[in-house]
Amino acid sequence: MLEQLFVDLVGTNPVVQGLAGGVVIASLNMLGALLILVFRDPTERALDGALGFAAGVMLAASFTSLIVPGIDATSVVVPGVAATGLLKPLPVLVGIAVGVLLLDQADHWVPHVHVLITGRKRADQTVSQAKVASVILFIVAITIHNMPEGLAVGVAFGSGDIENAMALMLAIGLQNIPEGLAVSVAAVNAGFDRTRYAVLTGVRSGLVEIPLTVLGAYAVAVAAPILPYAMGFAAGGMLFVISDEIVPETHARGNERLATAGTMLGVCVMLYLDVALAA
Repeated sequence: MLEQLFVDLVGTNPVVQGLAGGVVIASLNMLGALLILVFRDPTERALDGALGFAAGVMLAASFTSLIVPGIDATSVVVPGVAATGLLKPLPVLVGIAVGVLLLDQADHWVPHVHVLITGRKRADQTVSQAKVASVILFIVAITIHNMPEGLAVGVAFGSGDIENAMALMLAIGLQNIPEGLAVSVAAVNAGFDRTRYAVLTGVRSGLVEIPLTVLGAYAVAVAAPILPYAMGFAAGGMLFVISDEIVPETHARGNERLATAGTMLGVCVMLYLDVALAA
């Protein structure tokens, strides 16, 4: 089985497993970023369909690999919460709320990063200064976008449920491919050099996932009662990214039907992975 092969390769330590999971998803993000060297000018229609697929994977994964397992784990790891009843979903719901609020605040902060770098007055900027500010803004925005994905994989491995964690790792890694390509395409469209900025920016945007998978796995491994909160937090962050960023982006250029079809396909792929790896 795939889970046994993974354990044979990296061992049973959940933090090490989280590190390995982070390397896998970051590598697939890198693969997507490097595709800009092959698919030099993908159409907006193709990108919207691919990002719709990514949204579908994240949507299903939020529930099958984070919210539902988090609720199931509540009665085991959170003292004082009954196995059944109205209180059981509460830790996960608290985590979702915190995740959404944090990503919302980050979303308000990111558009104003240029103020911190160059000041409010931009008329006196050189072209070089403006380009540097744009690159930094772009990297920060994509980094924040990828944070909940890396954290989710780490938390899943930290929970000790290797089957669920493997399904989430593969799903997040799969949807990282079109995301990595989209980042590189956006960088090229913004006027950045195809190799020096586009590829490196795409690769860099995925590297943040590695330390976050380790952080998520370590936090859950050493403090089991935070597991439902952490799972809810990661799910809330991913759901916010889907609703606030991916869906509006893929529905802004007249490709709504294709993006929706991609989302449905992504949901089906994630559900299949979840069931197949549990078999």
